[in-house]
Formats: sequence, structure tokens, C-alpha cells
Amino acid sequence: MHKGSNRSSLMDTADGVPVSSRVSTKIQQLLNTLKRPKRPPLKEFFVDDSEEIVEGIPQPDPNQPKPEGRQMTPVKGEPLGVICNWPPALESALQRWGTTQAKCPCLTALDVTGKPVYTLTYGKLWSRSLKLAYTLLNKLGTKNEPVLKPADRVALVYPNNDPVMFMVAFYGCLLAEVIPVPIEVPLTRKDAGGQQIGFLLGSCGIALALTSEVCLKGLPKTQNGEIVQFKGWPRLKWVVTDSKYLSKPPKDWQPHISPAGSEPAYIEYKTSKEGSVMGVTVSRLAMLSHCQALSQACNYSEGETVVNVLDFKKDAGLWHGMFANVMNKMHTVSVPYSVMKTCPLSWVQRVHAHKAKVALVKCRDLHWAMMAHRDQRDVSLSSLRMLIVTDGANPWSVSSCDAFLSLFQSHGLKPEAICPCATSAEAMTVAIRRPGVPGAPLPGRAILSMNGLSYGVIRVNTEDKNSALTVQDVGHVMPGGMMCIVRPDGPPQLCRTDEIGEICVSSRTGGMMYFGLAGVTKNTFEVIPVNSAGSPVGDVPFIRSGLLGFVGPGSLVFVVGKMDGLLMVSGRRHNADDIVATGLAVESIKTVYRGRIAVFSVSVFYDERIVVVAEQRPDASEEDSFQWMSRVLQAIDSIHQVGVYCLALVPANTLPKTPLGGIHISQTKQLFLEGSLHPCNILMCPHTCVTNLPKPRQKQPGVGPASVMVGNLVAGKRIAQAAGRDLGQIEENDLVRKHQFLAEILQWRAQATPDHVLFMLLNAKGTTVCTASCLQLHKRAERIASVLGDKGHLNAGDNVVLLYPPGIELIAAFYGCLYAGCVPVTVRPPHAQNLTATLPTVRMIVDVSKAACILTTQMLMRLLKSREAAATVDVKTWPTIIDTDDLPRKKLPQLYKPPTPEMLAYLDFSVSTTGMLTGVKMSHSAVNALCRAIKLQCELYSSRQIAICLDPYCGLGFALWCLCSVYSGHQSILIPPMELENNLFLWLATVNQYKIRDTFCSYSVMELCTKGLGNQVEVLKTRGINLSCIRTCVVVAEERPRIALQQSFSKLFKDIGLSPRAVSTTFGSRVNVAICLQGTSGPDPTTVYVDLKSLRHDRVRLVERGAPQSLLLSESGKILPGVKVVIVNPETKGPVGDSHLGEIWVNSPHTASGYYTIYDSETLQADHFNTRLSFGDAAQTLWARTGYLGFVRRTELTAATGERHDALYVVGALDETLELRGLRYHPIDIETSVSRIHRSIAECAVFTWTNLLVVVVELCGSEQEALDLVPLVTNVVLEEHYLIVGVVVVVDPGVIPINSRGEKQRMHLRDSFLADQLDPIYVAYNM
Repeated sequence: MHKGSNRSSLMDTADGVPVSSRVSTKIQQLLNTLKRPKRPPLKEFFVDDSEEIVEGIPQPDPNQPKPEGRQMTPVKGEPLGVICNWPPALESALQRWGTTQAKCPCLTALDVTGKPVYTLTYGKLWSRSLKLAYTLLNKLGTKNEPVLKPADRVALVYPNNDPVMFMVAFYGCLLAEVIPVPIEVPLTRKDAGGQQIGFLLGSCGIALALTSEVCLKGLPKTQNGEIVQFKGWPRLKWVVTDSKYLSKPPKDWQPHISPAGSEPAYIEYKTSKEGSVMGVTVSRLAMLSHCQALSQACNYSEGETVVNVLDFKKDAGLWHGMFANVMNKMHTVSVPYSVMKTCPLSWVQRVHAHKAKVALVKCRDLHWAMMAHRDQRDVSLSSLRMLIVTDGANPWSVSSCDAFLSLFQSHGLKPEAICPCATSAEAMTVAIRRPGVPGAPLPGRAILSMNGLSYGVIRVNTEDKNSALTVQDVGHVMPGGMMCIVRPDGPPQLCRTDEIGEICVSSRTGGMMYFGLAGVTKNTFEVIPVNSAGSPVGDVPFIRSGLLGFVGPGSLVFVVGKMDGLLMVSGRRHNADDIVATGLAVESIKTVYRGRIAVFSVSVFYDERIVVVAEQRPDASEEDSFQWMSRVLQAIDSIHQVGVYCLALVPANTLPKTPLGGIHISQTKQLFLEGSLHPCNILMCPHTCVTNLPKPRQKQPGVGPASVMVGNLVAGKRIAQAAGRDLGQIEENDLVRKHQFLAEILQWRAQATPDHVLFMLLNAKGTTVCTASCLQLHKRAERIASVLGDKGHLNAGDNVVLLYPPGIELIAAFYGCLYAGCVPVTVRPPHAQNLTATLPTVRMIVDVSKAACILTTQMLMRLLKSREAAATVDVKTWPTIIDTDDLPRKKLPQLYKPPTPEMLAYLDFSVSTTGMLTGVKMSHSAVNALCRAIKLQCELYSSRQIAICLDPYCGLGFALWCLCSVYSGHQSILIPPMELENNLFLWLATVNQYKIRDTFCSYSVMELCTKGLGNQVEVLKTRGINLSCIRTCVVVAEERPRIALQQSFSKLFKDIGLSPRAVSTTFGSRVNVAICLQGTSGPDPTTVYVDLKSLRHDRVRLVERGAPQSLLLSESGKILPGVKVVIVNPETKGPVGDSHLGEIWVNSPHTASGYYTIYDSETLQADHFNTRLSFGDAAQTLWARTGYLGFVRRTELTAATGERHDALYVVGALDETLELRGLRYHPIDIETSVSRIHRSIAECAVFTWTNLLVVVVELCGSEQEALDLVPLVTNVVLEEHYLIVGVVVVVDPGVIPINSRGEKQRMHLRDSFLADQLDPIYVAYNM
């Protein structure tokens, strides 16, 4: 039995009720289970929202085009001719030419200027490949433990300008029967997509990489010269394959060349749409058959010269330039990308110089050659019989081909020589146009309707020419092959003849599998097409090519796009390449770089959304960019009838590149989604794009009281109400009870316990700077009272403003006023460094409270009359200012005693979060009741000590600082919160030093400690700070409990003894400063998860932890003795049932007696302080409205009275809520979502402006991240709250105003925004 299981001390049951022995735990759990209401089955908790949102999605257009043709039949290519002397394997062809035609050229490499630098002959290729094969098999390990065995995989890492080393390595591997996996040379530790290449290497089990000496030297190294460990790569052994390091095989050693079979020959990598890299495995038989099919289709013959501009490691560059040339003893001239960058015409010059018959290019090479054409007059392309355009499958290749022909026809280029082809890693060559007969008519074009294409239907375009797509054919099916077109999604159903689908080919010339990925392989390489009834057609497996297209008249194949570029928006298909073409068609030369545009879709709010990212030229002005962006948006909208969600421009050269200079789309998308793309211009259009929002909620007309009442009762619902203990029943044998006034209690204490210390004030060092015993406080108060009479000539009932820093002087002045019969008003002193912001509030309270006099310190008095103050307010009209620093010793003739307890004791002024200044009147009886309720709840008496780290100017903070110690006699250790800024340890060190059991703080203090001491817990330990003495740590608040902050505080200081049960919160409002306070007895605060969507409808639905769209709420402490609350519908003023959201109304002896204003508005008084329920309350109780929304829930816990405990949950202030789309939103919920999305968001606030939602975020990172936040903010608010953000404002840290209680002042922020005073880093207006 382990040691923990025999503890019979306090153990928690399911509901957190402590029980005292193991047996009763079991019984208690059983009881709890029986009592607990049945949980709804899981489905009810996790309802997928799309069910209720789908209403908003527009229904499919009944007039949309539908395919009408018959089901297609698979199309066959011409038979593969049988040529008697074709070799049984590709290696045999190499052996034949290497031994019989050793002097024939095989491959020519160029230097950086484009001049031929080395030609590899067939003899050299054969002998060097042999040496490498021998070395790999025999020289890398020991004889008994060779490093490589046949069928092992080996990485080939060669740069694009070294085709010779690559070719030797590739054939060396084939001869050694190991499987080459060509990959790109990694340039840095964090290449675009580098990690995924690592995944490929790992899944292929590669431990060895072949490379050249030059390449190895260029790889990034660590300090001690080792090659760095690339991110995500397995550990590799690097082998250099330069000739001088290879061993010559002995005379009797021969490679093993068997006839080609289904064993793997090599693995070609391919990057999927999501960015994952997969290895397509090609068998030796497929490699050979593909060569034969290509040779037949292209009519290759011995000795021809081929100029190859493509990447020779993969795809057509590898198949034609490395395989078919060896098969047919041809000569390849390889033009690397690096040469093309410096000399774009180099490939045309090579064709001219070598009289080449065939050239392998991409549209980009045609484009570059046209741009550079002026430099060279005398080139001839008349020798070309085939110009193979390998991205001929791209919809916009046709314009490049046409333009190139019209320019170079005068240089001898024959129109029938242009041969587009379509390829994919899986299916290899899908189709290729055969070289034409001179003079024969060229094949026709298809002019298709874009609208039809978006529905997957082929329709000849009849609309305007802008919305047409012209595509050229890519020739016929390969010799010996067969092709069919299947639906791109769902089961592989054969398409109709006028339907676009995915091209599938069946032949021996495709890949066999994705290496190591059996599941995906089956879906791609072993597809049996089915008919409309779902039954298989034939038994020949097909390979999905990843290309979308159709078979046209005369069995010509047309490709209209790639599966990877497919964007499915609201049920229509769009092609990324088409959208790029539209973007390029907008005159963009001044603004963006041609070819540097990425288009992809992101999934936001149940649909795909189109994102366009382009690189902006450095000299483009803001004006140019926005003009271009808005024109692109219009063009895409009119041509494709689809909205663009986000259009972003990034600085030149910042998009991640693929090895051959294209844009790495999946990496770009990744950067966009994680907020590290760093755009310099951005335009979001969620208003136009997002069409699937649920309909706005219509408010139901008000229901009559009777039916609501009956409705509640019929439903068996309790009316939502709760109450603290009844004050009348609590017996107190305390002398305090016989005094009605706080001033009398102080006098009594000064006589009964003159030396008992009530207050201790600490400074930043933790030293006691001032103490006050009962007698000292009484004497000090007397002096102040006499000064008020002598200097101030005040009468009873005059208001006096107390302007003091937090301390004992403030308390003495308060009691001085009571002794003189004046009404004190505590005001936070202005901040000397920030007078313009803080002094007007002081002035306003002085004016509104009609103060007859200001009591303050000498320093503050000087400040009020200073020249700096005069710049902000009128200093000549201050009322009498009395400084209380040096007072004459004078005894008061007699102390003022109010005639009735209903007389005013003090005024409590505070600025609400919406920026309203309100003062409330507190009578003597309310003060007495408040102190008594707190004394009972916290069990305060004279031998107790509490520590207070709060601002003492209003609300419960003021009551705890100034009133409670005098009433209850306990000692208060006062810690001014501003001292914490100089010493973060102060509060916790004090609690530890005095072994305090109960401490009070504000959220600002808790946040300071959590953020500032987060990494200092060890320091706290070494200082010996231990918080296990704390029984209650109470946050004084007038808001929804900030659970996340409380939890991180508890978690952080758990290590130094803080009990997780200690932290709780209070709840008060303007009308009643203390409604809830956890106190010492009673059950722990409970928490619940509620459904956010229901909350917006003013309903409370409890859900399980982890349910989507759930919000964690905590009870705000226990309701104080003598306090009753009821939850009321703010519109009808009728009570609501349990678990309904409504306004919290309160009735208690310590409720304030009204607002104190200049214009005594009676209606507001009556409405907020003395209001009755519209029905259901026979007693006609007078309630005060707190202005906060919340709900009551009956729990399984037992309250102190022995009844079941009713928990009160505060959701938020009514006047802060945002009414949007007929729903009620709490700003904090939206802000919480926004704060989570990016590490650089320091703070966030939201408000509305003319029905638009404005989100302000503080950026604590670098300014280049500012625009990254715009799409992230828009996405998260849409996904989690179903709202479209109207404006995103990015500002510097500290711009969002926060008051002393740590609450955001959203209305101040709104005013600054409207007055254009925020000085933002960026403002984005979403379209």
C-alpha cells in the first residue's frame, strides 16, 4: 500500500466538500452521485455549431450548370512498339554504350557564364559509376559489417549546377542496387520546408548522404567544423563521391544487372499541398517502360542533342535528361538555374550552338528569353523539332507559348515544334503532344467559361472574353497507357464527358507507392474507377495524377489545374493558378513582382477563404499599392465571382522560396497562419466574403408577467435568488453593538484600549513608517476636527475633500471630519508627473461634491497651486485648502453626534469603466451594517491582524482601509500598492513576516506579482518567504472574477506554501460596495463552465470542461450577511428563473442611499436605488440595481445555515456589453480570444463604433509584426464569436487606459480613437 492511501485526514469528494474519513468519502461520493442531476449524454455537450450555422449558407443556385454528357470511357494510348534491341534494364543500356561507344558525349555541364565547362562521355559515366558502386558496397564498412546493403536508401545531395556528379552518383546507386533519393542542398538550418525533407529522410530510413567535395564545403558547419544538424533531419553520414576518393574495382568484379522488375529503382520527393514531403517510389520496370514510352512519343534517335533547363533531379528533367538520353545514347546539355538568372538567353544560345533537336523548358524560361531577346540578334532555333513545355498543363502556359512563337518564328522556330506536356510525380508523364508534321494545321484550343469551370462543368464560353479560360491541349495519352477522369472528391466515380475531374492513368510507367505510407498509397496508386451506381469498371488499377482536366475531341487531353491548387469556396471550385493569372493581368509592373504571387485558402468559419500574398517592389508607394490591391479585388470578383478574404503585400524577397526560385506555398500559408509573414500592406474583406453567418437574432416581443411566472413554475424552476446569513439571528455579545456611530466606537476604543495599535503603514523596504493606536488616532482626529472649525469655518453637513496618499493621515482626516460633523470625500491625489491626465478628475470631484474645503498635505497643497497645475485646471477657484501636517494641540469642546443614523457619513466617488464619474451617499447606518457584515463574514476581532494592499479611495477598498479596524478592533497592516512598483516582494514578504492569515489585494497587485515574480520563486524561497499561513487571500473587485489570473497566481506561489483554496474574490458595485466576500467559513468558491453561445442569448447552459465555446466562471465569494440578491430581466424588471442570465439586484442594510449629483435626477435615483420587481414579490421589497449581469445556481454544497448553498456568478457590467447582430457580447470574452492568438499582443480592448466592432491591440513585439495581427484578429473573432471585425487598431504598449483597480477604460479608449489621439502603428479597416 503506498503511503498516500492511508491518510484519513481531509479528503475531497467529487464536489470539493471536505470529509473526514475514507469510509465516508465513498458514501459521500455515492450520495453526491445520487443527488447530482443526470448528465446529458455527450452528444449534447459537443454539438457541432455548423448545424445551427448552416442556415446562413446560401442554397445552391438552381440555375447552376450541371454535367449532361454520358459517362466517359477510358481512353487508350497507341500500343508500345516492340523494338528488338531495347535493353532489358536501363543499367544494361548504360553498360552497352559505356563499353561500345565510350567516346560519345553523354552530358555537358556549363560554368556560371553559360560556357560548356565539361563533357561526360558514356565511357566515363560507365567507369565512374562502376567505381562508385564498388566503393558503396565494399569500402564503406568492414567486410563483415557493410554500411550499405542492396535496397537500402541513400540521399543524393548535389547542387543544381553539378549535373555530372549527380548523374554518376545516380547510376552508381543503380549499379550497386541501392535506392537513390535525390533531395535539395540544404542552405541554412531552417530552410523553407527543410523539416519536411527531414521527415522524408526519416521515413525512408536514410543514414547515408552522397555529395560532392565542393558541396560539402559549402554546407553550414558548427564551430568545430561538423555539419550542422538540420532541423528535423535524422543523423547522416556524409560520403564524398569525387573520383579521387573512389576505389577502382578489381578486374573480376562485375555489378549485378538483372532484367527490370517491380523492385524499387529510386524515390522522387514531392511536396503536398499541406507542405508534407512524400517519396514516390518508382520501380525498375516503370523506369524502363517510361523511358520506352517517352522515346516512342518523342521519336528520339541516337546521337540527338537535348538542351535541358529543368531540374535534373526530378520530374521531366530527370526522365528526359538522365534516363531517356542514356536509353537512346543522346547528348544532354544541362543549363542550370543559376546561369539562367544571370543570362536568361543561355538556353536559346545552347540550342543554336549545338544545333539541338529537343529542348526541355518551363514557361518561365520562355518568358525570360523573350525579355532578354534584344541582346541577341543572330540565334537560330531552326534545328528544334521539339520544344517540350513541361508546365504546359498550367492554364496560362498558352499565352507564353504564343508570345514566344510570335517572337522567335523569325529565328526559325517551327510552330509544330511546340509540344506542351503534363506530368506529375505519381503518374510521371501523363500526356505529351507529339512533334507535328510541317504545314499540318495546329490543334485547336478550348475556350471555357470560368463560371462553368467553378462548378466542374465544361461549357464553351459565350460571355465576355474576360471570364473565359483558353487552354491548349497537352497531346495524347502515352504509348501503352490508358486514361480516365474521375470525380475529384468522394469515391473514384467516372466523370461525364462534359465534366472536369482528376486525371488518372493506368500503365506500367507510373510510380508504385509513397514510400512507407501504405494508407495514402492505396488511395492514390490503386484506384479502381466506379460507375454512377458505384460498381467497379474493369479491374485495372489507375494512379491519380493530381491534375484536373478532361479528354476533348480527337482524344486530346486538356488540363485546367492541379488538385493542390484547388480552392473550394462555398461549394464552388477555383484554381489558384487562375487567380494568380488574374492578379498578374492587372497592370502591376509598378507595384508587385511578376511571378511572386501566392494564392492559397485558409479555413475560417466553416468555409475556405482565399488569401492572396504578393511581393511588393521596394519603390512602390502606399497609394500605388492600395490602388493595385483594390483593382485586383475587383478583377477577381468580376472574373471568378468569388471574394478575396485577405490580400497582403510583403517586402521584396521575403516569401519563402523553393530551391528553384518558386514560392513555397505551404510555408507561406504556415507563416500567414502563425502571424510571422510580416506584410507591409494588408486588405481584409470579411464583410464581402463571409456570407454564412447565422441570421441576426430578432428580439421576441415582451412576454406578460403572469405567463413568465407561470412558465417558470410550470418548468419547475426556482426563481433565481440568494441570500447571505440573516443578521437578526446572529448573537453578538460585543460592546460595539450598543454604539450606532463609527465616531463613538473610536472614542470608546480610545478609552477602553488606548494603546491597542489599529494601523501600521509600511514603506517599500517593508519598514513600519507610521502606526496608530486607538488613542493616537482619536487625538489626531480631534485636532483635525478643530482645524476644520477654526480655519475652515465649516458647519455640520459640509462636504470635505480628503486628498492624501494611501496612509494613516487619510484615516485620521476621515475620523476628524466625522468628529466635526462634516462629510468626507476621499479622492486619489493627482500624479505629479502626469497632471494633465489626473488633475481634471480631482477638479471634477471637488466641483461635483460641492466641497467646502480640501484637507491635504503640504506637498500636495503646493502641487495644487503650482504653475504646472494652472496649465490644466483653474487653480484660483479651489475651495479653502488646509494642510494637516503641523496641527496645534487642541481639545475639541464636544464631538458632533448625528441626530439620526440615516444622516450622511461619507461620499464615495469613483469613475466607472465606461468613464462615468458617480458619487454615492453612505449613511451612518449603512457604514455600521457594512462593517458588521464584514466582521461576521471574516471573523474579525481585536487579536487578529490583516494585511491590505489596495487603493483606499472608494468601494470596499476604502471600507477595509479606513472603517473596519475601528469597528472590529483588528490590526490592519497597510501596504500602499504603489510601493510594490519599487519592491515587488513587499506584499508577500509582509504576509510571511507577520504570519498574516487574511490579506486583501487588487487585481493590479496580483498581476504585478504574477508577471514580476514569475521567475523569482526560487529567490522567494531563499529569502524564506512561506505563504502557508494564508487562510484567505481576497481580491477586491467590481467585475467578473479573472480566473486565469487567480489560477496562475495560485499555481505560481503553490511552491512557497500558498494553498490553492486560499484565493477568492469579492463583488461590489456602485450601489452596494460589498455584496459578496468569501470570508472564513462556508464552502469554497465553485466554478462552472457555461456555453458562450447561450450566454449571448441571455441564457445560461452549463457544459462540461473542454466543451467547444465554453467559458469558465467562478463564484464571486459568498454573499455577505444581511444581503439578498435576485436576478432580474433588465427589460421587463421581472424575476427570472434559476440559470437565466439577468441583472443582479440587491437588498441590504448597507446599500448606499442614492447618487450624489449636481442635477439631482430623481428618476435615476428611484430606478437604481429604490426599485421594485414588476411582479412575483408580494413583500414589495425595495431593491437596488447593480448594473451587472449574472446568474444564481443552487449547488450541492451546504451553506453555514445548513441549507444548500446558492452561488452567485457575475458575468459582466450591463453598460459595457456590446449589442451586435441582436446578441449580447461581453468585451472581455472577445478580448480573451484575441489575446491568445499571438505572443506579441500585450493587451487588447474592444468597443463598437457605428455598429462596427473595433479591436485595439497593444503590440509588444517589433513593428513589422503589426500587420500580422490583422488577419489573426479577424479570424479568431469570426471563428469564436461569429462577428466580423470592422477595424483593427495596432498601438504601442500602455495606450489602452487602465484604472487603479486594473479595469480597462474602454470608453476613454473609444473617445481617443474617435478624436484620432491614439497615434496607432497601423489601422486596418476591414472591407
